[in-house]
Amino acid sequence: MKRMQEITYEEQTKITRAIIKSAVLMLEFGAESILIEQTAQRLGAALGVDSVQMSLIPAAIVLTTLYKNQSVTTTRSVHHKPINMSIVCDIQTMVIEVERFKHPSEFVNTTIKHIKPNLYNRWLLVFMVGLACASFAILQDGDMSAFFITFIVASIAMFIRQELNKKRFMMIITFGTTAFIATILASLIMILAPTASPNVVFASSVLLLVPGVPFINSFLDSFKGYLSMGWGRWLQASILTVASSMGIVLAMSVLNIKGW
Repeated sequence: MKRMQEITYEEQTKITRAIIKSAVLMLEFGAESILIEQTAQRLGAALGVDSVQMSLIPAAIVLTTLYKNQSVTTTRSVHHKPINMSIVCDIQTMVIEVERFKHPSEFVNTTIKHIKPNLYNRWLLVFMVGLACASFAILQDGDMSAFFITFIVASIAMFIRQELNKKRFMMIITFGTTAFIATILASLIMILAPTASPNVVFASSVLLLVPGVPFINSFLDSFKGYLSMGWGRWLQASILTVASSMGIVLAMSVLNIKGW
């Protein structure tokens, strides 16, 4: 059923705010730029505005809705959070419902308030990350001792990363601290349980710190014309990689380890 009444300026302002809230949430949790823009345009059309124009930068979103001779522009800052695609899926589901049932902007605001990250059990996550890193050690011709050491170190490192995230430390500090502790632990455990492939243990224990999603999104954004977002995400991922490297180098300096 199509909307028959005219949209007032106040209603358009509410629609604009609802759209940008959805866009900010998607950007904060790691959605691709073109998906954010397409979702905002679909939501705007479903809520009754003529078009939605937006500008994305890593730290903020500027969004304008157009309806006949009216335009409303608003800006929101973005605070990046750990990648969580369940949030992106929930926003997509909400947009489909608005398109299908022609819900008003109040429905969008209410739905957003109730969207929560769909998190895995933290201990399952610790176990699976440890197992994944340990499996990589085997793939790199590590022995069974390297497998078990990597599993223990990577699991502890993931737990430490979770705790630092929970206390809302900056991502740079979280990555650097986790890499430092993981390298220290790997060195100490290998004193008690020697392995024929210590280099594999060092490399595999910090694989959980590789910022794969930001790197992938940076290339996808760049290829699809979102150069500012592409460069921003690439720089963010590079800084996290440098922070991890600094943590590893500092641990090696403390323990006087001469390379991997």
